[in-house]
Amino acid sequence: MSTTDLWEGFDALDPETITGPVWDEPVPLSARRELPAFPVDALPDWLRNMASEVAEETQTPVELAGCLALAVIATAAGGRATVCVRGHWREPVNIYTAVALDPGNRKSAVFGLMVDPLLAVEKMLVELSAPVRAEAETTAKLAKAAAEKAAQKAASAEPEKRDELTADAVSLAQTAESLSVPAVPQLVADDVTPETIGSLLHGQGGRISVMSAEGEIFDIMAGRYSGRPNIGMFLKGHAGDMIRVNRQGRDSEHIEHPAVTMGLAIQPEVLDSIGRMEGAEGRGLLARFLYSRPESLVGRRNLSPALLSEETATTYAKRLGGLAMALADWTDPALLTLTPEADAVMLAYQKVTESRLGKGGSLYPIIKWASKRDGAVARIAGLLHLATHPDNGWTLPIEASTMAAATELGDYFTAHAVDVFDAMAADPAQEAAHHVLTHLRETRPADFTKRQLFRGLSRADFPAMADLDPALVLLEEHGWVRQQPLPPRTGRGRPPSPRYQAHPRLTTG
Repeated sequence: MSTTDLWEGFDALDPETITGPVWDEPVPLSARRELPAFPVDALPDWLRNMASEVAEETQTPVELAGCLALAVIATAAGGRATVCVRGHWREPVNIYTAVALDPGNRKSAVFGLMVDPLLAVEKMLVELSAPVRAEAETTAKLAKAAAEKAAQKAASAEPEKRDELTADAVSLAQTAESLSVPAVPQLVADDVTPETIGSLLHGQGGRISVMSAEGEIFDIMAGRYSGRPNIGMFLKGHAGDMIRVNRQGRDSEHIEHPAVTMGLAIQPEVLDSIGRMEGAEGRGLLARFLYSRPESLVGRRNLSPALLSEETATTYAKRLGGLAMALADWTDPALLTLTPEADAVMLAYQKVTESRLGKGGSLYPIIKWASKRDGAVARIAGLLHLATHPDNGWTLPIEASTMAAATELGDYFTAHAVDVFDAMAADPAQEAAHHVLTHLRETRPADFTKRQLFRGLSRADFPAMADLDPALVLLEEHGWVRQQPLPPRTGRGRPPSPRYQAHPRLTTG
């Protein structure tokens, strides 16, 4: 009997009928880095306690309060202190920080708790300066009136007296011109433009801080008001390069060593937009920020957290306020030096940075940012030093332990910078596919419709069902899901939602 005769009468069987669908091993999506947590223990006690307790009460990632802790110290000390690293290498202590968090993460509450003590200091400075400003304003008015009266008198004088009276009028006019009224003290600004930042710096002794729970400042830099990108002020304000502002009908404003501080919380998609801003990468704006991309706690927050203690809040306000008040009237910045041991720590860190900057090195892909890494660590060391010694830090050198803490923070910001710049260059479908893949791993459906998947995902990530298409295409290409043939249409109703099977690895964990 032939083999054909043996199987005669049996229907051919599809192997998958017995074994189930045959799946190849899925191809992993690009790996997502495990980002380090903010090293809050690197902060001095009073600053660490405040950041930790604020994060606990608000149920927000400690990264937000921690980065703001550095920014508020930079607000108090910016333009008033400089770190002498070695030789002629100087680093001012103002910094730019940007924490990327989705809406709903109570950013405004954290900003209020961390920044309000600075606003209280600002109010006190305004009150203390009121008599001085009133006297200066009155003196300027009287001098101007005297000059005008002398000019009128000279104009109507007899010829033999006109020269003498004209000389007096000129002298009085020069005196009136030399008098100025101090600006109302301001430590913190919010919605500033590149045009107003120069005037603020000029009026505030060369320093100003931009603290915001939103990312509007990037829209302004990109040209919201001017129609074209304008980032020069913010580049110079970070580096401390001289700024000269010439405006029609007004005296030029000259700031020798500007110091701008920024403490921002932004939505993650803002990072993508600033990455596309004309000139932001080439001119080095992106390289000036210390980035943080913490994981949101939304959906797993403790609804009865420990509250911020009165002692911690009072100590924070007292130490921060004392530092800000002590440095408020400084005209020449304090020069912070390093102990020999701190210098050795700094040098060792520089060697690590240098060894990773060449082609093939781990920092080469972010070379512009990484080239400023050591300077950022020096600035952070200066801030930690002043926070450790808010009463007399300008009289003491920076110690090795403080520099070591600064390098720990430097490593944290480096890891997050690598992730941020990777995200800026990544295909948007990659991030969407990661969201979908995470959801499928958590819910473990054997199959699902596109509509079911859409209902289970966040509208912040996928506003419309069509936004799922690039992610599903990518996941299908990588073998994680498989679209099933659509059933035949019956009637005129809405077409059935596409159905997908999930790879067995997603259903079995």
